[in-house]
Order: sequence, then C-alpha cells, then structure tokens
Amino acid sequence: MSPSPSPHSALILVDVQPDFMPGGALACHEGDAILPGLRTLLAARRFRHVAATQDWHPRGHVSFASSHAGRAPFERIELYGHAQTLWPDHCVQGTPGAALHPALDWSAADLILRKGSDPRVDSYSGLRENHGPAGARPRTGLAGWLREREVEEVWLCGLARDVCVLWTAQDAVEAGFRVRFLWDLTRPVTPDTDAATRAALDAQGIAVVAGIPA
Repeated sequence: MSPSPSPHSALILVDVQPDFMPGGALACHEGDAILPGLRTLLAARRFRHVAATQDWHPRGHVSFASSHAGRAPFERIELYGHAQTLWPDHCVQGTPGAALHPALDWSAADLILRKGSDPRVDSYSGLRENHGPAGARPRTGLAGWLREREVEEVWLCGLARDVCVLWTAQDAVEAGFRVRFLWDLTRPVTPDTDAATRAALDAQGIAVVAGIPA
C-alpha cells in the first residue's frame, strides 16, 4: 500500500500539458497513461495544498532548435557554460498545446506556476530556472510559497519523469523538503533514461512511491 500524505504535504503536478502527450510537439513516452491516475488523485482531495507547473515559452525561445541555425531537435549545445538540449518548439504561450490538460479538473490547484517564460533561459524545475546568462539559477518563488504554508514534504508527479519532474525533485531536496516521487504517475521522454533517473533519485535519498497515495 502506498503511504498517505501528512497535513504538511503538498502535491505538485509538473507540466501536465497536451504538448507532452502522444501526438504533441514534445511527446513523452505514454504520457497520456498518467491521466486516469491523476484524475483519481485530484478527486480524492488528499492534499491540503496542490500546485501545478505550466511550461510557458515565448516564440523563439532559446531552448528551441528552431532558434539555432543548422541545429535539429534533441541535439545538445553549450549554453552559458552548461549543456543544453535543443527541443522542438513546444508549449508556446497561448497555444492549445501549452494549456493545462483539459482531461483534469484543475479546481483543486491552489497555485498555477508558469515557467520558461524568459526567452533567454530554459526552466525545467518548478523551483528554479536553469542557468542563465549571469550564471545563476533564479528561484521561481515556489519554495517560499510552500514554506509559508508550512509544507514540509512534497509529492511529485507529471511530465517528463527524466527532465522536469526529476529536476523539481532534486531542487526540492536542496531547498530542504522531503520528497516523494510518484513513479507511476510520471512518464519519461524516452524510457531508456529510467535507470539513470532512478540512480539520480537514489543519490539524493528521494523516496520513489508506486501506485496512488492512499
């Protein structure tokens, strides 16, 4: 049986958007398979606080391969001294693919946090942006929002398991939260990354939870 959330827990749904579903601009492997479980989880109202992140890129974003002449999606370049994957254009502000997925009832969410809106900087994590031109990783404000509500533990789900959910988990640990990673309610861009994702979670002592919280 999966553990139950405490009164000091928050649920964070990462980037559950059509562009990350099959047929979307940046489809995750079986991304739509998490929707029934997320629907059940949200309907159960097990968490006092629920936050959702939403990838929200302007056109011509630096992470798009189309913004770099001669480059193709999924190539890697160096950007501001760090590795940057170049992605297909996705989650462009105001497009249907950037919306929160319409199959879910988002009324349970206390906070919708849009990220990736700076055209110069990618933003995987819900807590901090990627490295920018100044070298730092600016905070999004989510950690402070959680602390103000006396949250001590975060439960993570969404897309993609190997990128934005993983980075959010890692930054949440660094920010001092206990983290539970809802493995069955995440999906990767490609499944061949799962072993590396597990190793990264283990390295930071992040608990991997199977099933849906009771």
